[in-house]
Amino acid sequence: MSSEDRAGTPERQSELRSRYGRQLALVSEDGSEEMYAIAAEYRLDGQVYAALQTSAMKKQDELAFFRVVPKEDGDFELDAVTDEDEWEAVAEAYDELLFSEEERS
Repeated sequence: MSSEDRAGTPERQSELRSRYGRQLALVSEDGSEEMYAIAAEYRLDGQVYAALQTSAMKKQDELAFFRVVPKEDGDFELDAVTDEDEWEAVAEAYDELLFSEEERS
């Protein structure tokens, strides 16, 4: 059984990093652009998520979680995770991913 088949087990991904590098710019609804560091990308229950962080968020030890949705043109769309239950599951998976990597090092 692959790790993708195990429900609730995050699997590291790199779609955004391989395309954009370590940071990407997001445009807000008001048209302003802000740089986000890609803290992690991972697949959870068949969906790819990204944990992103601005420099201000890093100072507060905060993250923003997004669903990574592939578009037909090969680009990606990021949808903010706003559902509380989904956010909790994604945040726990992020912690699990970091914890498992720390154990290996």
